[in-house]
Amino acid sequence: MSAQCEVVAKQAGGAAIGFFERYLTLWVFLCIVVGIALGQAFPAPFQALGGMTVAQVNLPVGVLIWVMIIPMLVKIDFGALHQVKAHWRGIGVTLFVNWAVKPFSMALLGWIFIRHVFATYLPADQLDSYIAGLILLAAAPCTAMVFVWSKLTDGDPYFTLSQVALNDLVMIFAFAPIVALLLGISSITVPWDTLFTSVVLYIVIPVILAQLWRWRLLKSGAETFQLMLARLAPFSISALLVTLVLLFAFQGEAILRQPLIIVMLAIPILIQVLFNSSLAYWLNRVAGEKHSVACPSALIGASNFFELAVAAAISLFGFDSGAALATVVGVLIEVPVMLLVVRAVNGSKRWYEHGAGAADAPGG
Repeated sequence: MSAQCEVVAKQAGGAAIGFFERYLTLWVFLCIVVGIALGQAFPAPFQALGGMTVAQVNLPVGVLIWVMIIPMLVKIDFGALHQVKAHWRGIGVTLFVNWAVKPFSMALLGWIFIRHVFATYLPADQLDSYIAGLILLAAAPCTAMVFVWSKLTDGDPYFTLSQVALNDLVMIFAFAPIVALLLGISSITVPWDTLFTSVVLYIVIPVILAQLWRWRLLKSGAETFQLMLARLAPFSISALLVTLVLLFAFQGEAILRQPLIIVMLAIPILIQVLFNSSLAYWLNRVAGEKHSVACPSALIGASNFFELAVAAAISLFGFDSGAALATVVGVLIEVPVMLLVVRAVNGSKRWYEHGAGAADAPGG
């Protein structure tokens, strides 16, 4: 195993949920309140910020998204990809759930709840946009936060590292086609050039910059690398919160008119998380995978790279769109729902290992 891979595996294995991450739901609620209040009190400055676009990309948000995403991507070691063969069953299950089930199940849930169950209670002109936001959320698998969820379940750090690296690689090529396919199936028109621009701006370029930065940091030693990761963490969450304030400043009118919109959008997201995590967990058990691999596999299959989803939604549909709001609801419920999944997989360890042959499976 390479020294770089060892460094990041140790960091992933020792990850703990930080203060800001632990109370992310609270911060999002505060952003809702602050954003709506500022948007109502000072509409002109926010409209000016919303108008600062080039090729349908909002420049302030573009900067904030890079500040959010790049520190997370610095943690990813693409050198870990050679470990994929050591965990091929868990890797296969997670890839299947992430790319063959999750986006499509969310599109189905969006069609059921947004177009039918809640259709009469939602703004008719935003139904397509809400579904688009849900699809964008489901098409972006989680990255950095998975290290935290994996640690909380005593997950195998090397599996987590290799799976996240592989997910990021797949996302570069699969995100845009899957989103375009599902939006097309849902009769939602999205310009391919804008979607492609979003992928380049918010996946390809940040990955390249992050890996160059990572290489430079690791040349200075493991201690320097760890110290820089710790220093960068507050910048990521701060940029996310500022972005949410901007977004809710634009969404204020819609939320004040129908405050239950957030609840109605949260329901399909919640069902999708519970369904996909349960499916991944069960499939790993059927495959005879170890519990320490099944746990992060289930968590990776359920959580979302919501920073990318928010950025893509704003680029494609705008600050005041239902798509942007739907992706932010994903941020709102991420931490409590994922902690619920953590508790479930930890509490079911005896059931998982009983009779499944998973505990003694050699090499994962």
